[in-house]
Amino acid sequence: MTSIGGAASSGMVDWNLAVATATRLVRPGPEVSRDEARAAVAELRRHAKVSEEHVRAFTRLGTDETHDTPVLVVDRPGWIRANVAGFRELLKPLLNKMEQRRGASSGGAVLGAVGGKVTGVELGVLLSFLASRVLGQYETFAPATRELPAGADGGGRLLLVAPNIVHVERELDVQPHDFRLWVCLHEETHRTQFTAVPWLRDHLEGEIQSFLSETDVDPMAFMERIRDAAQSLAAGRPEGEEDEGGRSLVELVQTPAQREILGRLTAVMSLLEGHADFVMDGVGPEVVPSVAEIREKFQQRRAKGASRLDAVLRRLLGLDAKLRQYRDGERFVRAVVDQVGMDGFNRVWTSPNTLPTKTEISSPAEWVSRVHRKADS
Repeated sequence: MTSIGGAASSGMVDWNLAVATATRLVRPGPEVSRDEARAAVAELRRHAKVSEEHVRAFTRLGTDETHDTPVLVVDRPGWIRANVAGFRELLKPLLNKMEQRRGASSGGAVLGAVGGKVTGVELGVLLSFLASRVLGQYETFAPATRELPAGADGGGRLLLVAPNIVHVERELDVQPHDFRLWVCLHEETHRTQFTAVPWLRDHLEGEIQSFLSETDVDPMAFMERIRDAAQSLAAGRPEGEEDEGGRSLVELVQTPAQREILGRLTAVMSLLEGHADFVMDGVGPEVVPSVAEIREKFQQRRAKGASRLDAVLRRLLGLDAKLRQYRDGERFVRAVVDQVGMDGFNRVWTSPNTLPTKTEISSPAEWVSRVHRKADS
């Protein structure tokens, strides 16, 4: 098996085992003929190209020269490999610190023998769950691998997961041509955000690294915190009631400093996801004839959810928070555009200081007052 990033797996996470586990456990995609698969891939590539023009015209962001990152149509194992490579790159500083700390601890030898493989299996299980649900993704921190090239600027690539798109369009019973374009409009908006706003990637990476730097680097202590968090969730209140503020497993293992950083990250992610939904709905009526039907059915699918196991995993992984990001972020973008227009909204991309805070996402008028009155006074 080819190793991720061209290096053998070792240390705190066995990355190759994570890929192997996820690939083995992931559900097979929908049944399609070879010709149907080729046609779907070709159409997604065409839609991605067309979406560039629609998104740029609607958002007034970017030019022909800004879109220098690749668009890749992948299957579920391809999505898994891409995300493991991204995780490995992003988590490298934290894992190096934990590796050094582990080597100096009395239990380092034991952790070294089994810890990396256990973590690799656990990561693989989570990725196998996600790999059948993601329709598309702009992978911001993308290193080059043998199978998946990085962007021309050294990072960033748009992934469209063909079997998942086909699965959902069949499940919703919507027009495939329209649904595929609708999905591409959303994902192309993310590509435009990062290619048209040069500082955004570095800012987001800086916030994530600050978050990770606050993590307990003692592996035993970190594992103990995860165990305590899992027990807190297991002893939670009856379904429908809030416990610990409704926080996910990811949130429960945080320090106070990390919660502050998470608040800023949540605001940025709400902005990015809400902006993509707003653009998708704004462009949709002109180029996607059945957009109203697609939107209604897709929202019903989001709200309905799936099995009880899905519900538990979504909570543990914080995916319910991601759904709130779509809703709250879209409301923020719509309210600001209604008040100050698209050009006025685009001041949000001026610098990190003009990004909305978590409070402003819920209160768009506060962002308008802070950014516009200060700039115009």
